[in-house]
Amino acid sequence: MKPHRPPSPANGPARIFPGEMTPGIANQWTGFQTCVPAPCKKAGERFCPRLFIRASAFIRHLPLGIRHCPGLLLTALALLTGCSVGPDYHRAAALPAQPMPTAFTSVDDHQPTNTTLWKVAEPSASLPRGQWWQIFHDPELARLESLALTNNQNLVAAAARMAEAREAAAAARSEYFPQVSAGGTPNGDFTRQRTSVNEPQNGNPAGAAHTYDTFTAPLYLGWEADLWGRVRRLSESARAQAAASADDLESARLALTAEVASDYFSALTLTADYALVTNTIETYRRSLALTQNRRRGGVVSDLDVAQAATQLHSAEAQLPDIQLRRAQTLHALAILCGQSPIGFSASLESADSAPATVPAIPPGLPAALLEHRPDVAAAERRMAAANAQIGVAKAAFYPAIKLNGVAGFQSLSASSWFDWPSRFWSVGPNVELPLFTGGLNRANLARARAAYDETLANYRLTVLTAFGEVEDSLAAQQWLAEEWSAENAAVAAARQALAIANNRYRAGLVTYLDVATAQTQALSEERSAVELQGARQTACINLIKALGSVWPE
Repeated sequence: MKPHRPPSPANGPARIFPGEMTPGIANQWTGFQTCVPAPCKKAGERFCPRLFIRASAFIRHLPLGIRHCPGLLLTALALLTGCSVGPDYHRAAALPAQPMPTAFTSVDDHQPTNTTLWKVAEPSASLPRGQWWQIFHDPELARLESLALTNNQNLVAAAARMAEAREAAAAARSEYFPQVSAGGTPNGDFTRQRTSVNEPQNGNPAGAAHTYDTFTAPLYLGWEADLWGRVRRLSESARAQAAASADDLESARLALTAEVASDYFSALTLTADYALVTNTIETYRRSLALTQNRRRGGVVSDLDVAQAATQLHSAEAQLPDIQLRRAQTLHALAILCGQSPIGFSASLESADSAPATVPAIPPGLPAALLEHRPDVAAAERRMAAANAQIGVAKAAFYPAIKLNGVAGFQSLSASSWFDWPSRFWSVGPNVELPLFTGGLNRANLARARAAYDETLANYRLTVLTAFGEVEDSLAAQQWLAEEWSAENAAVAAARQALAIANNRYRAGLVTYLDVATAQTQALSEERSAVELQGARQTACINLIKALGSVWPE
């Protein structure tokens, strides 16, 4: 049953009812309401279906003169706006197909490695991380980290990208406000022109030409009524992109400091390895001299001398490889610190070459530390930006109302250019209604939704990668600690075996082959212990990087 509609006055303007188009000239101004798509059916999307009901009621109560002015009618509609089409943003589930893990698990008995349960993530990349490298208590490392944070060019580029994104957000926000400009008359602010003799006037040639000057000083104003939230969605997307760029900067800073620490400890490990091999070479030289003396005394044969010389030269051949790897590591470290590799190694070699101790990881490691990961926060913000772009694409289906105005002074003579009678002005609305775009708007909307799906998948992949990196780092901490403990026992046993072999050789009970074998085994075990200590430090750094912050003490 249709609602009762009172008849329109015979001589008055046609009354406007929701969902209807009025006949005659009123269609030019009120017909756009029938072009508005149906309200969005998807969850989370907003639309104001009562907008035109409110507008119609408001217009019916306006004075008759105002109702006859289409410009004022459109301005009234603009003042009634407050809708934003497109879906409102809600953070998606990180793991939609399975429940979130309750805790980290260890690698041996599958028991939790911490006591804190997982909760819905609230990215906290903006929280201060502090100078996490201070847990190693290494002044040289602290100096290098400060140098890298000040001079690293990748960090400078990331900071520039963040500044660029912030200014883009400010540019998007500027569309909220009227745009005012001066000058820029299409034909020039000062022109001299001649009319045509055959210029049509009332259907006949003018018959005479006129040459005259035109002086114009215009002031232009333009403003778009954000009826459907296009500007709001653009600003929302730009703000989210700026936040993602800030998180990218934090991610670059975290990666830089972690890489500096990793390269620094790698250089120290190689330095310790070099010192170990150098000391072993000195021991081998003394063993060769002893064997040569025993050969001259007729106690041993030339075979023992050859074996001792082989042992010495084999150890000497290992030094260039260690020096090359250390030089390459120092060069990479210099570039990270924004310094020239030339002369940079001298300052590092002055540091203590003994590997630092590995900080202990508390058993109750809070799972909430993952919220500090800036890459997770950046992925979530990009998802929000893509969601806002859906609203921008949907707004293209709706009419756009713009208010344009121009005012200024115009005269044929410079002497009267700025006289008060030379003033002019013009103001009025402009309605742009998409009638046929060849599927452009629908394609843009589908593309925006596909872009959101892509950012959603990237966000979930980032979360899964974070889980994997933390689990890998915890496993590395556990297994490397056990391996290092066993390796220390192997080093002690190898040294004892070497001492026994030397004593038996001096007593003439064994050949030098037994000594060489014991020396080779002892050197191998000692080098393995040094490398494992460096690997444990790297694993600790990787855990800090995976968590996005150092654990609380």
